[in-house]
Amino acid sequence: MYAYDTFDRNIIDARVAEFRDQVERRMKGELTEEEFRPLRLMNGLYLQLHAYMLRVAVPYGTMSSKQMHRLADIATKYDKGYGHFTTRQNIQYNWPKLVETPDILTELADVEMHAHQTSGNCIRNTTTDQFAGATRDEVEDPRPYAELIRQWSTFHPEFSFLPRKFKIAITGAGQDRAAVKWHDIGLILRKNTEGEIGFEVIVGGGMGRTPVIGKTIREFLPEADLLSYLEAILRVYNEQGRRDNKYKARIKILVDALGAEEYGRLTEAEWHKIKDQHIDVPEEEVARIKAFFTPPPLPVLSDDVEEVDTFARENFIFKSWLENNTNPHKVLGHVNVTISLKPHDGIPGDATDAQMHFVADLAEKYSQSEIRVSHEQNLILPHVAKKDLPEIWKALDANGLGSANVGLLTDMIVCPGMDYCALANARSIPIGQAIADRFDDIRRLQDIGPLKLKISGCINSCGHHHAGHIGILGVDRRGEENYQISLGGSGAEDATKAALLGPGFDEHGIVDAVEKVVAVYLGEREEGEEFLATYRRLGPTPFKEAVYDAD
Repeated sequence: MYAYDTFDRNIIDARVAEFRDQVERRMKGELTEEEFRPLRLMNGLYLQLHAYMLRVAVPYGTMSSKQMHRLADIATKYDKGYGHFTTRQNIQYNWPKLVETPDILTELADVEMHAHQTSGNCIRNTTTDQFAGATRDEVEDPRPYAELIRQWSTFHPEFSFLPRKFKIAITGAGQDRAAVKWHDIGLILRKNTEGEIGFEVIVGGGMGRTPVIGKTIREFLPEADLLSYLEAILRVYNEQGRRDNKYKARIKILVDALGAEEYGRLTEAEWHKIKDQHIDVPEEEVARIKAFFTPPPLPVLSDDVEEVDTFARENFIFKSWLENNTNPHKVLGHVNVTISLKPHDGIPGDATDAQMHFVADLAEKYSQSEIRVSHEQNLILPHVAKKDLPEIWKALDANGLGSANVGLLTDMIVCPGMDYCALANARSIPIGQAIADRFDDIRRLQDIGPLKLKISGCINSCGHHHAGHIGILGVDRRGEENYQISLGGSGAEDATKAALLGPGFDEHGIVDAVEKVVAVYLGEREEGEEFLATYRRLGPTPFKEAVYDAD
């Protein structure tokens, strides 16, 4: 992973000192909350329903065990003993005291971490595939390009105050695990017919009250032109994006208004003006950054490990965990292990300080001291030897992290909802827990198979319900919490927007509705057919009839 140079360290130290002064002025009453708001947002500090919330960046979802240990220490010292991992591969602390936030940033800086660009109308933390650099199905590791984007965008003078927040995702794999088509800019690494590396460039995706799937404006952009082309996209947006109405200020609204073809034309015209202005870095700088992501020297081992197979035959939960929570590594005899942060009765994405220390220890012992955070709010140990899997699972299970549900119905994305968020209209966490309780049977989950359930507590869609195979949106209906159900969404390479099935339900009815939807799928699926394929084949009618049956 990337190691900060003197320039990076100076930036972090200067920002911490500046923010410490700003907090002191706020505490003395020299700054009003309204004056302080843009300053704290530039440092990842939000004011939530009950307290401040600090969002810490985990660039492209990669961190060291040392950094994870520090995150755990911060949870102990400054929060209530836990942290919340997010869909942008970051971590949030929900209960920091304002006066202590500069101390938190200082402790983060000690391990090359920060809260830059985790909030505000700027380019946010660039996200990517959680298996990047360690999976068999990728063209190339996308993380060096994500790091390049981080360096280019950090405090960029033109893009620090965009019309609205701006999110970029990049993947190098055939299977899109980063939801690139749902981002303001999505990048897919490609090879052209000459074998050269480049990018498919997608713009105008996003969720919220106006869900839009991004559109390709360039099929192949040469690797060397990445930054200048991104700059051209953002210049067009910065100039023409709306600032009079924050609900219409995202790039997706502009792309929709102009049309993708016209936005692409404007981008190309702007790019030809600036591409020779030395925005793109020299090849040697790209090579320098790539060197930090050189894969660890793993030995080639057998993919067939008798001890693992024997234990799987003896233990159904381990067998399920092996099937759901491990992903093939590019080096034979190794896998990427996904640690589910979706235990029964837990809050999706939460990890205690003890669990974070434990995961850091596991990483040191089994995965080259490296940890990843996924778009779906789980943790990953890359580079794990298959022979170590029984021992790892036993240790995870003993620490409340052995759930075998990755990719299954209870591995759901759930926003904080009205338990934490001042913008929410309804609770999300209790709904997720009630659904998880209804389906708390690993054999039943295995029978249902891959199914992505996503829950949002308001129209801002932080739970990504638009991209859920089953999506749930909590709304306020005449002072009562009401939950709408949508079906057929996808955040993968076949991205689609979920369609509203019909009227909403109360907190009990929505759990029954999910069960009825699943029952239709189980009754109608063809051999080997997963939920989304069945829905696309049948359409909404049989699901609607079952959910809204008067009986």
